[in-house]
Amino acid sequence: MLSRNLLRHLACVAALAISGLICQARVKPGIEVLRDRGFEGLKGRRVGLLTNPSGVDSQLRSTIDILKENVNLVALYAPEHGVRGDVWAGGKVASDRDPATGLPVHSLYGATRQPTPEMLEGVDVIVYDIQDVGVRSYTFISCLGLMMRSCAELGIEVMVLDRPNPLGGMKVEGPVVREGFFSYVGQYPIPYVYGLTVGEVALMINEEGMNRGQKGDEPPLSCRLTVVPMEGWERSMTYDATGLPWVMPSPNIPYPRSAICYPCSGLAGEFNNYLNIGIGYTIPFDAFAAEWIDADALKAELDSYCLPGVAWRTVHYTPFYGSCARKLIHGVQFYFTDYEAAHITLLQFYVMQAVYKLYGKTPFQLSPDRVSMFNKVCGTDFVSSVFSKSLQVSDILSYWTADAEDFKTLSKKYWIYR
Repeated sequence: MLSRNLLRHLACVAALAISGLICQARVKPGIEVLRDRGFEGLKGRRVGLLTNPSGVDSQLRSTIDILKENVNLVALYAPEHGVRGDVWAGGKVASDRDPATGLPVHSLYGATRQPTPEMLEGVDVIVYDIQDVGVRSYTFISCLGLMMRSCAELGIEVMVLDRPNPLGGMKVEGPVVREGFFSYVGQYPIPYVYGLTVGEVALMINEEGMNRGQKGDEPPLSCRLTVVPMEGWERSMTYDATGLPWVMPSPNIPYPRSAICYPCSGLAGEFNNYLNIGIGYTIPFDAFAAEWIDADALKAELDSYCLPGVAWRTVHYTPFYGSCARKLIHGVQFYFTDYEAAHITLLQFYVMQAVYKLYGKTPFQLSPDRVSMFNKVCGTDFVSSVFSKSLQVSDILSYWTADAEDFKTLSKKYWIYR
């Protein structure tokens, strides 16, 4: 007999489907494949789950609920923003007890970012289910990797439930992290945009000896790793093509487009006192603006660069919060006319070049205290040391693009999808 809660859930799903609010997905995420396989690998074992609100099936059922109903789920692990997504960017996540399930929640974004043996005591297998964005500085792959390292030390298996890379599986841009610049926003020697699903990047980290600890200087360790693949995903697919509902994995990635825009502007956004990139308004990572910018002049300068696959429009808006709160600011918003042809991570550098030409303003002078963080996100200090001298993209172009082809060759060994 079906439980009352399950009947209620099925009735709600039916109503949503009839109303068109839930689409028929073309892609089946790892959690649904795991369910179709009868939760193979988890039955009879004590299961821990590292997840957040983006861990859902195509009908928006939480992986927490799905596992709790079908296996012995004994603990939850919280990345940045928390298991329930109720902690703002950078805010510390507390270890506590999940009020909905009563399960213990161990914070991996508070006092420690690598699970301790005490946190993993009594767990046989760790399941990971989080929607990623395909960008190295997004902290969830670092959280996964450090979990994998702790599990390797303790002989605990890790199971990754795979999800789409919202950027698609073909974009590879930016340098790999250099020695001396490994951090939680640059945990592995991979490009800024790496063109892999989270399952594929986990396989590569595990097999290529990349899991060298939080500082990047410890002996590499490999864990017992299982990846539950998606069905129906192809490398050419951005998220909109999957038919899956988007649940924001962090507060400033509310839409699939936000994930694509994140690597286009996030590096410039590391500098305060410089440009607003849509954070604090309805277009996070989607614009470049300031009070002192002439939007028409900036658009004209950027148009003159004839960047492939990109179009610009003028924009004027008043952020709700942040350093520009309640101020009318002016600038440009970008659109992709040919996403495949566009060099997405270079857009912000061309904007910085244009702003410097028009106004003589440089982020390295306006926000000197943020250069160190910018270097960590870039994975190198080459960009800041060279680009800051003239703000000419041509000075860093060959460096920025040099690692892509070699990484593509390496990463193809770990492709699950074609």
